[in-house]
Amino acid sequence: MYIVGIGPGHPDHLSRRAREVLYCAHTIVGYSTYIDLIAALITDKEIVSTGMTQEVDRVSAAIDMACQGKTVALVSSGDPGIYAMAGLVFEICAARNIPVAAAGGKKERFPAKMAMAIEVVPGIPALCAGAALLGAPLMHDFAAISLSDLLTPWEMIEQRLHAAAGADFVLVVYNPRSKKRSWQLKKAQQIALSYRQPQTPVGIVAGAMRRDQRITITTLARLHAAEVDMQTTVFIGNSTTTRYGDFLYTLRGYGKKYKIGEANGR
Repeated sequence: MYIVGIGPGHPDHLSRRAREVLYCAHTIVGYSTYIDLIAALITDKEIVSTGMTQEVDRVSAAIDMACQGKTVALVSSGDPGIYAMAGLVFEICAARNIPVAAAGGKKERFPAKMAMAIEVVPGIPALCAGAALLGAPLMHDFAAISLSDLLTPWEMIEQRLHAAAGADFVLVVYNPRSKKRSWQLKKAQQIALSYRQPQTPVGIVAGAMRRDQRITITTLARLHAAEVDMQTTVFIGNSTTTRYGDFLYTLRGYGKKYKIGEANGR
């Protein structure tokens, strides 16, 4: 089994290894929206797609087909190890006591029966795609936090927001708002405002590097009014994050150590 990150979704940002795996796989499994993004690359494949919140079903289906001897590519947007499918694959394999081994590695660790070979193929995650479009907001320490409380209790999410905001991390917020979850982003804004100035820069990227991408730069005080959804990543700056033209950048400390204003381009 290959667990493949397709990055932002545009073919230009798909890795060469991901293309090779999609070409070699017998079966492609994934969320229907992500299958659509790579449709031109998988026209001759067996396709298994499911809707939102059916992650367990599609991962279980992918594992079953791999155990039957098929070469399966389970696709995720962004990177499969960041809020995606890779962890669930290992969790289900462990729960079902299915032996696994790194693809291309030695299988002698499981002499009783064959192990399922797994390779995780990395992709460009949303935080990297969004940060690139905004400039350089992640130049210093940052924390990524999902506001979805479907699997994580809100009390824990709130605790993490306080800890990260209080430690002056740049905050990368995943899953900021959905049709059923409309209040969590405003609560996250209130928590951040208890540690940061209202004019703190905030970058908002929806559909990063896709045809319908939207990029907005606002302030922490105005975050509640921003247009966001589940395809949006929110970047809340820290105490040194600065807006310069159409970009955001976070100071790393070069200005304190070097006289960069006198470098004359060197």
